[in-house]
Amino acid sequence: MTFSDDNSQNPFANPEIPQQLAPAPPLTPTISEIPGDPFTYGADHPQPYHSIPPPPADLQIPWSWGHLLCFGLFGFLSLVFVQLGFTAYYIATKSLSPHATSQQMQQFAISKPVFAIGSMVLWYALLFIFLYFTLTLFYRSPFWLSLGWRKLDPRNTKAPNRPWLYLALGCALSIVVMIVTALAKAPEHAPIQDILKNRTMALAFMGMAVLVAPLVEETIFRGYLFPLLAKWFGLAPGIVVTGVLFGLMHGYQLGWAWAIVGALIGVGIVFTVVRARAESTLASFLMHLGYNSTIAVLATIGILLAKYGKLPPPPHH
Repeated sequence: MTFSDDNSQNPFANPEIPQQLAPAPPLTPTISEIPGDPFTYGADHPQPYHSIPPPPADLQIPWSWGHLLCFGLFGFLSLVFVQLGFTAYYIATKSLSPHATSQQMQQFAISKPVFAIGSMVLWYALLFIFLYFTLTLFYRSPFWLSLGWRKLDPRNTKAPNRPWLYLALGCALSIVVMIVTALAKAPEHAPIQDILKNRTMALAFMGMAVLVAPLVEETIFRGYLFPLLAKWFGLAPGIVVTGVLFGLMHGYQLGWAWAIVGALIGVGIVFTVVRARAESTLASFLMHLGYNSTIAVLATIGILLAKYGKLPPPPHH
């Protein structure tokens, strides 16, 4: 039955007004139908190329390139602000010289977990705040749902619906990448190598990699960025571009060792394929969590063995 049927229960039916002129009932908008892109063109032209089929229902989003530009600008400025704020604090406490060179600044940041890890966590929080307020207040869109965070659907035949399988796949993928990393070997002075040389810093970094990074990176890359790329360029190009951007984001940490960066690009593509097939950011998050947790556990074991694993020399008689 529709609202156009003759029915006394229809609140829009009026005997004095022809039925075809009666006001249409309000419809509950889907996520993709909520207007309000900052750039008019992005709102009026959600599909730029007619040859590209519309994205699946789970990738329907209200934002377009206008919001991405605003998000990118906010991300850059907030990172600069956070770094300057932490630097100003350490200069004020005389822990850091105001005339320190860029190399001295980098070495200081690596030696201070609160500086390196704390500033990164604060920046992540600011990115989440931006997304939350713009999506919920500007677009009137549910925050987690619009970013693909939904339960694994047992009716979906394209992907498993058991969380432990994604964790196990992430663990297996991390072993493969560690083998590639061992063969390629990152440059000796890559930031990640310097971080791992400092035991306290290494443990703090591993904690962030497990507790914070999977949530933030999956929300931004697979929840926010991937649906936009898939909508504009198609599903397969969106998967590849998202994976490439994910790998390049880690390039600086690895000293731009391209064999390792290439491996991480492959990891990003795998995560995005999992997100697309499972139709949920939760799936790629679980896989990312298993991946990072395996690396963190093995690295922590290595650190502990390096500290406590050596037996004392036998006593002289």
